[in-house]
Amino acid sequence: MPTVTLNKDIFERLVGKKLSFEQLKDRISMLGTDLEKIEGNEIHVEIFPNRPDMLSEQGFARAFSSFIGVNTGLRKYNIQASQYKVLIDASVQQVRPYTACAVVKNVELDEERIREIIQIQEKLHGTYGRNRKKCAIGVYPLEKITFPITYKADLPEKIVFQPLDGEKKMTGKEILTSHKTGKEFAHLLQSYEKYPFFIDAQKEILSMPPIINSENVGRVTAQTKDLFIECSGFDFPTLSTCLNIIVTALADMGGNIYAVELSYGKETKKTPNLTPSSMRLDPKYVNKMLGLMLSEKEIASLLQKMGFGYEQGIVLIPAYRADILHQTDLVEDIAIAYGYEHFPEEIPEVATIGQEAPLEIFSRKIREILVGFTLLEVQNYHLLMRECLVDKMNKNEEPVSLKNSVGDHDHLRNSLLPSLLKTVSENQHNEYPQNIFELGRIFHKNVKMETGIEEKEHLGVILCHEKTDFTEIRQILDGFMRSLGLICSVKESSDPSFLAGRVGKIIVESKEIGVIGEIHPQILEKWGITMPVVGMEVDVEKLMN
Repeated sequence: MPTVTLNKDIFERLVGKKLSFEQLKDRISMLGTDLEKIEGNEIHVEIFPNRPDMLSEQGFARAFSSFIGVNTGLRKYNIQASQYKVLIDASVQQVRPYTACAVVKNVELDEERIREIIQIQEKLHGTYGRNRKKCAIGVYPLEKITFPITYKADLPEKIVFQPLDGEKKMTGKEILTSHKTGKEFAHLLQSYEKYPFFIDAQKEILSMPPIINSENVGRVTAQTKDLFIECSGFDFPTLSTCLNIIVTALADMGGNIYAVELSYGKETKKTPNLTPSSMRLDPKYVNKMLGLMLSEKEIASLLQKMGFGYEQGIVLIPAYRADILHQTDLVEDIAIAYGYEHFPEEIPEVATIGQEAPLEIFSRKIREILVGFTLLEVQNYHLLMRECLVDKMNKNEEPVSLKNSVGDHDHLRNSLLPSLLKTVSENQHNEYPQNIFELGRIFHKNVKMETGIEEKEHLGVILCHEKTDFTEIRQILDGFMRSLGLICSVKESSDPSFLAGRVGKIIVESKEIGVIGEIHPQILEKWGITMPVVGMEVDVEKLMN
């Protein structure tokens, strides 16, 4: 969880009340955060990821002040009209297609305020912005910018400017390969043909998101009074909420918020939008979930302690709150406001008897049988690279991919055999035979499922040594089935991962439950395995049924 460092004097001034160390420790903990320590004039607080609006002195003080009853209810912020425009070119559609922008004027900056702004930006980048992948933030001195601004994309060699803390002008490609910040975040852009950038009416490049600002127009100093803020990424509601978090913090510093018109071709938007969203709340549901008997008036009062508005059964949710998705989330905030320390400790009156899942009992039996056959159990990760699941197995089925992967292992496995072959491939320096098995989950796309993904429990077995053959793996299969009191047969079939004529479907009571055979030499070559390998894979849930 992210930790923020708060200036104690500023925090207390924003809260509107001074508390002792013990009071601070108690109330901060009961707000759903954790006070790590207070050193001199610094308060170190750990913030839960679901509350990015509290990652600054202003945001945290706003929530804390309301919680302790000093300044309760929905905060209102005024947005003034302006002529500022940002034009979004169609060229960014394939890179980072959206932006949300604002102008905040009359912010009295000094070194401390600049530190606060940098902290907000860095903490939001690392948490809410998923290390800039989901959302990137740029803050600029307004006086150096000429509107309208254009957000567009172009070939990296055509994007030339002096990056922040850079000594000379560089192309977009050079920034990713030579600049410190560019190298750190290069993976976010280097796979794209074109890179995005902001450029003003004077053809001055402001930044190349999500990498870095320009040295000429992207450095905020103590002399800066007015700010231009932009957030860029892939999801407009996410960017809008992130922008709201920043501009409300700047408004709490004394700034005045101005709207910016965004032109997406035929569509026009205005940001920031600080209109609170609304959600109906059922008092009966609240009391059922919490085991209380709160009146509607009491519920409204508790919601106000958490910074919400309440009007005739409708909760008004601040535009900077990113964590309220369901009325359950409101119930959680009501519980925090009520005080967890006020809930009586009770032993539940309902008595239940725990029972091991039938599938787990069956799986344990399978393990006992296979260990008795001198096989060694292994456990592998559910994630593999696409290459391992498709190319190295001669398969055409497209596995389930992760939407926001942070590494190379970005696909859910659709079979256990690739995991087992990977294990053998990485252990060729160890002695043979390497006879192993795994019981684990595999994943397939299935539109009939609620999530679109179907999970199954499978058994995979691999035998690897110089004399192994189809006969040996068939003997393991027959012995395994006899131990379960079942009779199986093998029907010849074809599978691109196995050698033709040495592969078959495993049949039990006329139902196909798996595959068995000799791994194709071409597959072994792709994995770099020099020994013969035979294997089988069985659907454990079908087998149990």
